Amino acid sequence: MLEFGGEALVLTHDAMAEGVHYLPGQDAADIAWKLVATNLSDLAAKGAQPLGVLLGYRFGGDDARFVQGLREVLEHYHVPLLGGDTIGGAGSQVLGLTALGRATHRPVPARSGARAGDELYLTGPVGAAMMGFEALQTGGGDSAAYRRPAPLLATGQALAPLVTAMMDVSDGLLLDAARMAEASGVTFALDRMAVPIAAPEQRRDDALRWGDDYQLLFCVPAGTPLPVAAHRIGEALPRAATPLLLDGAAPSGTLGYQHG
Repeated sequence: MLEFGGEALVLTHDAMAEGVHYLPGQDAADIAWKLVATNLSDLAAKGAQPLGVLLGYRFGGDDARFVQGLREVLEHYHVPLLGGDTIGGAGSQVLGLTALGRATHRPVPARSGARAGDELYLTGPVGAAMMGFEALQTGGGDSAAYRRPAPLLATGQALAPLVTAMMDVSDGLLLDAARMAEASGVTFALDRMAVPIAAPEQRRDDALRWGDDYQLLFCVPAGTPLPVAAHRIGEALPRAATPLLLDGAAPSGTLGYQHG
């Protein structure tokens, strides 16, 4: 974040690699959409209004489809392409995008402000991207949630004046909740069955760990009326031995996607 007088400029940069963040041979238009949308989701978590994006792109794939998808997502969210850089080359594709936004509320929401006694909320279900990924792999079912995520820009702006902490869920609900608790110096106690999922019930534990859903996870003081629909999934407690409790116990196994 950069301060400019009475304004705060929010900047974020994400990279996507073929075979890691999307499948080899996946429609380049969907790849362009996801590249922009994931960065806009970071702005949403700050309650920021997008001002534009800068793209780093290597020619050599399905460039026409990529441009088509880029045009679609930028027009959909009314965001201009401000510039960037292009190169040639061979090998697996790696893409980068920087998004710039203007904070709509000060202080700008961060991961680090949650306090003991706060209520923990999630804006919507997790697991949709997991199911979409599997549908894309098999060629059957609805894969849109994985291919074209929807950043919650208006929701983030509405919540920004109220939250004590907020972030988007990109690497798995449990892992991102643990990160926000660590940053805030509290322990989050989550109710496993209170978490909404967009997956069969037998996949609940997978849905809590899979990621790529881009819902907003946030804390507010207890009893705060919310301007948007959201699900209360837990509360913040004084810091204990672990940053995260799931139904009263530390969750076992991998919590989410760990970047290498």
